[in-house]
Amino acid sequence: MAERSPSHDAAILLENVTKRYPGPHGDVVALAGIDLSVRPGEIFGLLGPNGAGKTTTIETLVGLRRPTGGTVRVLGHDPATQRDEIRKCVAIQPQHAAVFEQQTVAELLRVWASLYPDPETPDVIIDRMGLSASRDVRVAKLSGGQRQRLLVGTALISRPRLLVLDEPSTGMDPNARQELWSAIRAHRDSGGTVLLSTHSMEEAETVCDRVAVLHKGRVAACGAPADLISTHAPEREVRFTVPLGTDLARLRTAHGVSHIESHDSGGTTHVMLRTSDSDAAFGLLAGPLGAHRIQIKEAGLEAVFRILTGVSFHEGGDGAQPPPGHAGAEPMETEGVMA
Repeated sequence: MAERSPSHDAAILLENVTKRYPGPHGDVVALAGIDLSVRPGEIFGLLGPNGAGKTTTIETLVGLRRPTGGTVRVLGHDPATQRDEIRKCVAIQPQHAAVFEQQTVAELLRVWASLYPDPETPDVIIDRMGLSASRDVRVAKLSGGQRQRLLVGTALISRPRLLVLDEPSTGMDPNARQELWSAIRAHRDSGGTVLLSTHSMEEAETVCDRVAVLHKGRVAACGAPADLISTHAPEREVRFTVPLGTDLARLRTAHGVSHIESHDSGGTTHVMLRTSDSDAAFGLLAGPLGAHRIQIKEAGLEAVFRILTGVSFHEGGDGAQPPPGHAGAEPMETEGVMA
């Protein structure tokens, strides 16, 4: 028997997926040929600024929009034509959702659990999402971060094979984000797959096994965050201070140094350099230069985005959204898809 292509085992598969909306001055292109394969049991991130195509990709995956072209498969099913199958195994937590405001956290989760044949227990979800102190608080009284965690909980309670999260950490404080990230990892560790849309570099680097960097409806790069950084942005940024008048000539010609700038302030010289060989630079700083207050910072995914696209991350959105009031081709009802 011939070996099966890895795409046959993909939890999510998109092949040359496009999405265009008719506009008064021609088509608005939201997706310009997306190719992605998400493996079962991984946390996969869609990383990009507003307008990059993240939300359109998610809506296409869960059957809320039909693609203009290309192939979409989710756990082996076509989300546009096999919606009943998608309902059974996929849960989505959108950025915003309407819930019963006057119910308590526990009451709401009990209602949600009653909709599924084999749900997780509300108490487990409450504990996992760090909502134990709020279990008897009405939804209307929750903070923004608590509400976001509750929405993720309503998605998790169905024990989905695929959990889709659209910018889930919006409005959360650092402690709430850590609890959310722990819950996401726990779902993966229990055998689930997670698709996570985010514009947070920290979230992508900390939580995701792999990420796709989206820009103008295309995949600019895809891989593990550390691999993308080492391949596309291997340099580190080093900041330090030296006494006024220190000769920086040796540092300017040191191996791996691509950029250096300095300014004098408060009786010292403040220096910033970028280098692909921080060990060589550190040898000079700690030795001949007598540098103080040395700080080393990884380039990170934001530098990857800038190098791949030529613009900074927050400038990268192209605004390719449906025209105002446009629901997209063949709008589809959301019942049973969004948790």
